[in-house]
Parts: sequence; C-alpha cells; structure tokens
Amino acid sequence: MNNDALIEAFLEMMSAERGAAQNTLTSYRRDLEDAAGFCASRGNKLVRADTETIRSYLASLSAKGFAASSQSRRLSSLRQFFRFLYAEGHLSGDPTAIVDAPRKARSLPKTLSVDNVTRLLDCAEAEAGLSDAPLSSLRLLAMVETLYATGLRVSELVALPATAARADRDHILIRGKGGKERIVPLSGKAKAALALYLTARNKFPKAAASAWLFPSNSESGHLPRQVFARDLKDLATRAGISSRLVSPHVLRHAFASHLLQNGADLRVVQELLGHSDISTTQIYTHVLAERLERLVNEHHPLAKTAS
Repeated sequence: MNNDALIEAFLEMMSAERGAAQNTLTSYRRDLEDAAGFCASRGNKLVRADTETIRSYLASLSAKGFAASSQSRRLSSLRQFFRFLYAEGHLSGDPTAIVDAPRKARSLPKTLSVDNVTRLLDCAEAEAGLSDAPLSSLRLLAMVETLYATGLRVSELVALPATAARADRDHILIRGKGGKERIVPLSGKAKAALALYLTARNKFPKAAASAWLFPSNSESGHLPRQVFARDLKDLATRAGISSRLVSPHVLRHAFASHLLQNGADLRVVQELLGHSDISTTQIYTHVLAERLERLVNEHHPLAKTAS
C-alpha cells in the first residue's frame, strides 16, 4: 500500500462525499504527512502503523511542546484516515480505536464587552459617514455590522453572494461547514450598512458584475479573510482597543455571548452559529451560569440577606 496514494484517496473522499472545505483538506494533508514522516523515521509506513506507533507519535508531539488540543487534532485526522482505510478494505482493523485523546483543559472563548463592540462599530460608522469615505470604509462597516449581527464564521462572511444584500431580505441563507445550510437574521443596522455599501459598490462596473458581495482581485474572487482580519485589527486600534483583543472569531464569540447574556436559549445560539453538536456551543455555559447567578441575586427574596 502506497502512503501518498491512499492519503490522496482519503482527501478525495472527504471532499466529494463529506464536502470538506479546502482549509480542512489542507489540515488533514499536513497532519497525515507529518505522521507519515514520523513513521518513516522508524523505517515504517503510516498505513502499516499499529496502536503503539500512534501512541509514540502523540508522545513525540507532547515532547516537542505541542498543546493537548493540537495533539487531539492530529489524532482526529489519523482516526478519520484509518477508518477510511478500514472501510475500503485496506486494513483489517483500526490502530487508533483504543488510543485515548490527550486530556485538555477547556478554555473559555475570548470575547469583547458590549462597550468595546459599540466602540468598534461607532468608529467604523464614523469613518464610513465621511463625505469622502472610500469604498473600503463602507465595506468594513458593512462587514463588521453583519458579523456582529449574525455570528458568521469569517470564511462564510467573506464568501457571501451579492444576493445576500437584497433590500427585501431580513435574513441570509448560509452554506456552512459540510455544505449544511442555515438561516441567520439580519439586524436593521446591518441591513442599512449593507445597503449603503452596495450603493457605492455598484458604481464600479467590475464590482457590480461580481457574484460576490465583497469582490476582490484575489484568486477566489472575493475578499480574503486575512485582509478582513487585518482591516478589523486596524479598526480596533483606531477605536482605542488593543488589536490583539480583536479578530473575526472574537466578534463571533461576542455575538454568542451577548445573546446568552440577554436571555437567548443555548439551542437557538447553536443553530445560529451552525454548530452540529450542542457540546461545541456549551463552551458558553459560563455565560449562562453568570446570568443565572445574577437572576437569583436580583430576584430571590433571601439573596440579599446578610450572612
């Protein structure tokens, strides 16, 4: 069995049958090639690896200082790969079946306070409101308002179709991970910012003809997520917020946290974020705990009784 050929077959299956995104496929390839390199250093092939080899590989990652989360991701890639080989009849068993994932502490998501998000949006709005505001300022306001209003993944945001900004729509249909679709509502401020941006965008013939809401000269045809992340950090600096605290993913977390703080149901937030498993959304349970504690302290008749 040839390592490279089977890795390619696995990646092709993940793309064709499971709709894996290009970034996901790149991560799988990198993980599998790294594990294959480890096996080769021991005079073996990845496809011939046994359980002890897999454990030794994980131990080598730990010795190199890899975090438990990184080790778990590598193991997940290997599990998917070996399950594929077993299902296709290339192996009689799965060497990862009894390998335990490294224990990792569940860290709380980084987020922004409502005040800081307001400062960010106010700064973007002020810049977009200038009489000589460039299209990039209007675009940035539209993107930040939309991101905070919907909690989209940055990859979903930059790849929105031009039809997403139609004036008669109060929601956006999103095709997320694995091709799964979900509907997210648009706030009034997000709709207004998108309409303002679209009016300016359509004055440029090439942009007006694009199928993307945020067109670019990039290979994909739409604004690269790295460019938006950079623009967002620059906006944070101008708003007087440390740029290291701000990223598209942090705004996604802020969207979820602020919804829960104001009484939203965890299942609703799961649906809006596009999480297939409620356990992924449960990283926000600390927000629910804080809200419940506040409710008890405010409304329980004995809560304020001196001890």
